[in-house]
Amino acid sequence: MGHGHPHHHHDDIVTGSAADASPAVDLSVPDRELSPADRSRRGFLRNAGLLGAGAAATVLATPELAHAHGPSEDHGHAPGGDRGRTGGFQWLAGDHHIHTQHSSDGMYRVLDQARHAHADGLDWMVVTDHGSATHAKIGVEIVNPDIVDAREQLKDLLVFQGLEWNIPAAEHGTVFVHPGRNEVAVLKEFENAYDGSVRNAGDSTPANEALAIAGIKFLGDAVRRRRVDAALFLANHPARRGVDSPHEIRAWRDADPTVAIGMEGAPGHQAGGIPKPNGPGGARGIYDNNPSAQSFPGYPLESYRTWGGFDWMTATVGGLWDSLLAEGRAWWITANSDSHVNYLDTAQRGPNGNFDANGRYDDPVHGPLLLGANDFWPGQYSRTHVGATSFAYKAVMDGLRAGRVWVDHGGLIGGLDVRARVAGDRRPDSGTPLGGSLVVKRGTKVELTIDIDLAQTPNWSQFVPVLARVDVITGRVTGPVANGDTFTAPTARVAKSFEVKRGSRRVSFTYSFGAVNEPFYVRLRGTDGNRTAPGLMGAAVDPVGPAMDVPGDADPWTDLWFYANPIFVLPR
Repeated sequence: MGHGHPHHHHDDIVTGSAADASPAVDLSVPDRELSPADRSRRGFLRNAGLLGAGAAATVLATPELAHAHGPSEDHGHAPGGDRGRTGGFQWLAGDHHIHTQHSSDGMYRVLDQARHAHADGLDWMVVTDHGSATHAKIGVEIVNPDIVDAREQLKDLLVFQGLEWNIPAAEHGTVFVHPGRNEVAVLKEFENAYDGSVRNAGDSTPANEALAIAGIKFLGDAVRRRRVDAALFLANHPARRGVDSPHEIRAWRDADPTVAIGMEGAPGHQAGGIPKPNGPGGARGIYDNNPSAQSFPGYPLESYRTWGGFDWMTATVGGLWDSLLAEGRAWWITANSDSHVNYLDTAQRGPNGNFDANGRYDDPVHGPLLLGANDFWPGQYSRTHVGATSFAYKAVMDGLRAGRVWVDHGGLIGGLDVRARVAGDRRPDSGTPLGGSLVVKRGTKVELTIDIDLAQTPNWSQFVPVLARVDVITGRVTGPVANGDTFTAPTARVAKSFEVKRGSRRVSFTYSFGAVNEPFYVRLRGTDGNRTAPGLMGAAVDPVGPAMDVPGDADPWTDLWFYANPIFVLPR
């Protein structure tokens, strides 16, 4: 395997402003003002569908995404969590899908969830009680003082207010905003106008799909009008019922790429797979469904199950996630608890709560041991690690939007830094991190560097996880598809697998792409190696991928994976 040579200088990287990087992709520059070379390149990109109409959410049509290099400045350490600085970022662990007593199927106080999140090492969390007529009327307002109180009591935990949106014509999604004087007002207006339950807009119809798009645009408009500093939307458990069709996911992203940024790569409810008699004996993620009349008919039956705890859209090499990345769409993944009622807790709802009248249940009281609960506490099993420039609400939202995110289950690894680089460039904090785009001259040699801090301390289940293998997955960026319901990517494959030697605290790998001439993306995953199987697209594409989880026999602690968001490499 070639590792490049130090004499490749950093002037092979395209740097400077977005316009300086490539006038051919800056549509504010008229064709007549381009050089012959840039005019030729623009024509090529248009013909490939990578520029112009339909490509608004692709990396080649969004030049600023091509300069997501790590910061060189040190912003210092904030209290709480480990917040280790890796690759120039503070990596803040969090969870954007958490329910409280303000959900009709929830139980806990906001402070209960926040304290457990903090104790289990999280730096940020989002309260996402279910959208509903009751929540829209009073719940979104009465939960806010509890969130403010949690912020005051736990200064080193960032607590966002959001909601779980019933996406019109589709599944659920996390919506949350930056804290501020309008956070309640914006969420309340959004829920009343665009929630599928409130608006009776759950069926898969064109009108309801349009309502979802309008909701995303409303959030973007609220930011542009400076009512809130930021707003984000991510699709939750997207393959669980098969109702998030490929064309809807593309439409959400295109509605406003600054708001609609991704999906849960792994759903919550992971304790559901713990076998009886010690657990629920159900399915990880409660992914035990079959197609319905509202489901997208093209999805295979295998899509209704998790794979190593991850959603089929993410776990399938050459599947739906890869099909979006192959278009150049910046679409990111996360992993969360979806905590409602938690495994092995000893609590139950307060006895006198009238949810419909009060918008909440009474505070929980002592109850029986919950062996049949499907959920873990926030941070207990699933974590979303965000590369932030500081410990701040905006920094977390910026990191999520930029795709500087990796996720893991069961504390499989302690830290991760992945960089696409010009071969031989080892300057501190150089290279392009997760979510970024490395723009280079055609023919430049490029390599991927991977640095992993291995787990050193026991997880909640009282064992130290052991990483066995790391897979490098690549695919060509070929431009927007003609059919919006495409969910395959023929060029995606596992390009390289690295076996991990035991006994180290940190491992490093380098993968050489050689001289690059066509745009592509690269993403990473890793496993403890306990359960593997050839991928759905065949062993030639994915020889040892995650195995499909079997309801009733899917202990989440014996099948651990991490996944990282992609990096795009764009030769010019």
